[in-house]
Amino acid sequence: MAIGELLLRLAIAFIVLLALTRLMGRKEISQMTFFNFVSAISIGTIGASLAVDPSFSIRNGLIALAGWTVFTILLGFLDIKSKTARYAIVGNPMIMIRKGQIMEHALRKARLDLDSLNSLLRKKNVFSISDVDYAILETDGSLSVMKKEAKQPAAKSDVNLKQARTDVFSIPAAVISDGEINDDHLQSLNLNRQWLSRQLQSAGIHSSEDVFYAEVQKDGTLYIDTNNDRLH
Repeated sequence: MAIGELLLRLAIAFIVLLALTRLMGRKEISQMTFFNFVSAISIGTIGASLAVDPSFSIRNGLIALAGWTVFTILLGFLDIKSKTARYAIVGNPMIMIRKGQIMEHALRKARLDLDSLNSLLRKKNVFSISDVDYAILETDGSLSVMKKEAKQPAAKSDVNLKQARTDVFSIPAAVISDGEINDDHLQSLNLNRQWLSRQLQSAGIHSSEDVFYAEVQKDGTLYIDTNNDRLH
């Protein structure tokens, strides 16, 4: 391929991709849903072929880009008009935590493990699952979090007196995850399995295998989530 033809193809691919992306709207780049992901990869592949593949004619490249753009826009309108189509194209948000309880079934369906859930929560400045009332995994992969009322920030008008700090530990730590005890975290907190067993028994739980997640709070209490989803 001659240098002149290559530069022409690059210029055409860049200008056309920029114009078509603007035509498809900002949602295409602001929300990376399954549909947007597939659309972006496909358009990028077509654009790359148009730019550097000499066996791919400029005419066919432009037709392919225009056709894919029209297809994307039509599906976007269908997404707006039909709730059924919207579910098929982008899916529905999924509740990961409901009323303070982890929805294990939803985690498995979303192929999300506890470490990933905690990572998403930390990005929302939430360092303890026990602080969460609801957590919803959006269709673009982001997590929306509503803290429990007692954990929501107070306005200055709501605070009359400084409350004394009762923190025992500097940060919450998971001691049971997927039914398995984390001895390293227990040791770092100067706790042991006997202490954990007593806490579980006081909560009416006789085996750590019945616990999906347990976390020692900053005040020394134990947050426990069992293996049974609570849907009410």
